[in-house]
Amino acid sequence: MIQSINFPIAPSCVAPYGGWDALKDRLDALCVDGVEGIWDPDEIDERFPASMLTGCHLVFYPDWLDFYRENTSELLRKFGSMETVLKAFPGPKPEDLVRVFRADLARAIRYGAKYTVFHVSDVSQEECWTYKWLHDDYAVMDASLEIINEILRGVEHTFDFLVENQWWPGFTFTEPKKTEYLLSRINYPRVGIMLDTGHLMNTNPALKTQEEGVEYIRGHYRAHGELAKAVLGLHFHQSLSGDYVRGHVGTYPESVPRDFFEGFSVNYFHVQHIDRHDPWTVPEAGLLLHEIAPRYLTHELIGKENCPQLEATKLQLDAIQKGFALL
Repeated sequence: MIQSINFPIAPSCVAPYGGWDALKDRLDALCVDGVEGIWDPDEIDERFPASMLTGCHLVFYPDWLDFYRENTSELLRKFGSMETVLKAFPGPKPEDLVRVFRADLARAIRYGAKYTVFHVSDVSQEECWTYKWLHDDYAVMDASLEIINEILRGVEHTFDFLVENQWWPGFTFTEPKKTEYLLSRINYPRVGIMLDTGHLMNTNPALKTQEEGVEYIRGHYRAHGELAKAVLGLHFHQSLSGDYVRGHVGTYPESVPRDFFEGFSVNYFHVQHIDRHDPWTVPEAGLLLHEIAPRYLTHELIGKENCPQLEATKLQLDAIQKGFALL
């Protein structure tokens, strides 16, 4: 099992650790193999050592489907103006979106990524608050499949291509028939799933404890039967945000700025309250990991002021070890 932490490959992110070599030393001390990187196209760090890269999380745009389908009326409603749309996306045409994905994939291959991760989801800022979806799962999956098959066309089969579940419209890992629909239509032999445990928990705001979360994840994993073998990786974290969701979801607050970029900043913190990326701290998490036995394990944790990312990673590693000791 290859272990990593999620980490942006950017000078500003590694600077607090004293550089890449210093970060590697700290990961070595935790017996973590490297980073699942994500590149900021505006801040490429050429000093990043390829040997630290386990996998690559491909670039993603939260609200992209209407742009890709050239639905001008919806774009104007959500973004306010075509000028704002052009600032939010890498060019005026759907092929510009594909171009960015293709370039990101090529960079991952060049750096020797063992796997790549692709979000199959679409959500607007308004939907993040209302949970009233503008597109259904199949619409998001079909458009994602067009992009996926285009960027994978002609590439060598040197890496695993993993689709990641969300709780937004798209791929959620809650319905096996939809999982099969998505996987069976990707034209690449090394396709699999990066199962995000926290995102799966976000599909059920009724969860109260980590133990309940483990059983919920286990239930969906087992319900997939033979399809569960496609789970090659885990984004490992837990998210118990039901109280927040019940108190803040249902309507689009008037207090949220309707200017797209101002609203984005407010929405970012709102989503972080839903998708908590907290470490597992119960031994049952180790039992879950043992059952799934992924090829890739990413400790996908958000460092908080009282518990920075590497400290949170150690907490989660300790919980895993306590679980393994019960086997």
